Amino acid sequence: MEIIAFSTEWPPRSWYAEANHEPVAGWRPPRFGALLNAEYLLDFESAFEGAERAPTDLAWLDMAGQWFKKSREKYDALGNDPSLFAQAIERGWLTKRKDAYWFAPVPRPGKLICIGLNYRDHAAESNMAIPERPVMFSKFATAVIAPGEAVVLPASSKQVDYEAELAVIIGRRAKSVSAKRALEYVLGYTAFNDVSARDFQFADGQWQRGKSCDTFAPMGPTIVTADVIPNPHKLSIKLRLNGQTMQDSNTDNLIFGIPQLISFLSETITLEPGDVIATGTPAGVGFARKPPVFLKDGDKMEVEIEGLGILNSPVVAPVEAVGSSA
Repeated sequence: MEIIAFSTEWPPRSWYAEANHEPVAGWRPPRFGALLNAEYLLDFESAFEGAERAPTDLAWLDMAGQWFKKSREKYDALGNDPSLFAQAIERGWLTKRKDAYWFAPVPRPGKLICIGLNYRDHAAESNMAIPERPVMFSKFATAVIAPGEAVVLPASSKQVDYEAELAVIIGRRAKSVSAKRALEYVLGYTAFNDVSARDFQFADGQWQRGKSCDTFAPMGPTIVTADVIPNPHKLSIKLRLNGQTMQDSNTDNLIFGIPQLISFLSETITLEPGDVIATGTPAGVGFARKPPVFLKDGDKMEVEIEGLGILNSPVVAPVEAVGSSA
């Protein structure tokens, strides 16, 4: 199953636009659904027939909750019996894909956890020692943007870089989970780009600001559920910049695999449905190249992960703030 967050309101409004007070009348928060075929998607909320509504948007991603379970049942029924489509259309359960604007598949994760230096070749190109335990940092949720939305270069940074990553979406509340059972808590996977302002990152002495600038967390296009990806540790991962391949690796090169990461994190941090774990980037990042390569206005990035599709992100220059003075 491929899960998306979407809106049928037009024009759509991204979280970045909301944060910058761009006026769009009639906008509603994203809805969750699943792609059915080339024409339709299943709208989870419209298809839910229970009287009780989901308490939060992320409840639709909770594999232990009734909202996800019933949505999955509807999805499976439609997949097994195409004759049910007419009834689903009549009841308003389906939305045409062409009428849906896609947001990031988790538009506002409760936690956006990242793992640094988790590929041996990337640690080497960064002149860093191979870590003995996972190196954890976070990005603020306000950095998340949808597939196709633009990464906006901060006016005060001249060294913005790309990082292709496999992201894990948590689907059950996880606390003190063993590595052996960790994959039971995974809803699915998506592509992620850990965009980073290297001058901020290296000057600050810690990574938060350089990793969390607005628009620095492109994600998507969908959450591909774990049942579709039998081995997340055997996936090709690439990043192309203006058509040129800059990163080309495989998730079998991860130092700490997904079960180890979930076990390590959940030992001290409660993981919840909709939390995102970005598992690290392979070699080929811009700052380590000779000469270095940094993003500029007009660039186009593509993160491609086997089985998960392509995450497209254009790059644009900063827009001068309203009311700013010279």
